Amino acid sequence: MESAAARPRPVLAVGTVLPEDAGRAALVARVHDPEAGGPCVAAVRGERVVDLTAVAPTVSDLLERDDAAEVVRETDGGRAWRLDDLLGAPPWQGDVPHLLAPVDLQVIKAAGVTFARSLLERVIEERTGGDPAQATRVRERVVRLVGGRLDGIRPGSPEAAKVKELLLAEGLWSQYLEVGIGPDPEVFTKAPVLSAVGTGADIGVLRASVWNNPEPEAVLVVDSRGRVRGATLGNDVNLRDVEGRSALLLSRAKDNNASCAIGPFVRLLDDGFGIDAVRGLDIDLRVEGPDGYVLRGSSSLREISRDVLDLVSATYGAHHQYPDGFALFTGTLFAPTEDRRAPGEGFTHEYGDTVHISSPRLGALVNTVVPSEEAPPWTSGVGALMRSLARRGLL
Repeated sequence: MESAAARPRPVLAVGTVLPEDAGRAALVARVHDPEAGGPCVAAVRGERVVDLTAVAPTVSDLLERDDAAEVVRETDGGRAWRLDDLLGAPPWQGDVPHLLAPVDLQVIKAAGVTFARSLLERVIEERTGGDPAQATRVRERVVRLVGGRLDGIRPGSPEAAKVKELLLAEGLWSQYLEVGIGPDPEVFTKAPVLSAVGTGADIGVLRASVWNNPEPEAVLVVDSRGRVRGATLGNDVNLRDVEGRSALLLSRAKDNNASCAIGPFVRLLDDGFGIDAVRGLDIDLRVEGPDGYVLRGSSSLREISRDVLDLVSATYGAHHQYPDGFALFTGTLFAPTEDRRAPGEGFTHEYGDTVHISSPRLGALVNTVVPSEEAPPWTSGVGALMRSLARRGLL
């Protein structure tokens, strides 16, 4: 098999990666700079990326400040990099400055089954036992019996309880329906702290998986007090065959080397980009295969079943605290069903696929699919970050 480093890489352009209204946005980046000796917190100001690490040694620290947006826009920084140079640097080449995922000490959480359309696909995975060859037949039955009954249903409502009774009578109740329309959402830990990859990096799919897909999502970045401070994009890569065998294999399906991408930047909430703007985000997906294959899809947070702040409340509160904050994937409407390898088997990734996830107000997250076993190993954790900051006199 061709090595990961030898495969063609997408060319990232400043105009594509930045939000369309970047001039009005407070954008936070993280940059690995060998000269500095480790990761740097940075502000994106047009085509310049300015080091703010002396002001806030971690993104987590920055977002604890009430004046974070003002700091990002106005505070004098240290060194600066050209954004174009950072985008052109291979993330796996550690001796040149390059972009990292724009979160650091935040716990990486994810909410699942938050859209009715993707909810049905989770039920289908369960009913097929993770076998893509059965997907078409099972999909027809599930959609016929379940589909219309979920339209406009508010999770946890009396109407949802009535739908549950009907589906139980049909023998179609599912653990996915429970979290999709029941009172409690599914919230799980997607990946370890500091393990996410950023834009331009490889994203990993286990070699053993034969049915998998990207999950383009909005990601909320929340501080230690439970306040949403910003938003970014994420790819919650999913192994459908693994999770379909058993929901107890969720960690195997979701948490593998390079299986979580976040970026390109955190856009901080401010007067021009508030929580209602997050609620209205449209997210586009484009997958381009090395063989010329193209898949397009879209997702809109306007169609989410649970409000994004309800998802935050289910994650943070008296029942659970996060001293360094958390990043919360909000789920996806997108569940690709078109055939790729063989009739009736639906979509699955091929190695070398380029995945573009974009939103006009958040920019673009771009990654190349490789086997998780061939992606650059995760070697820099919390200990390495603390030692790096201590060497620089920032702790």
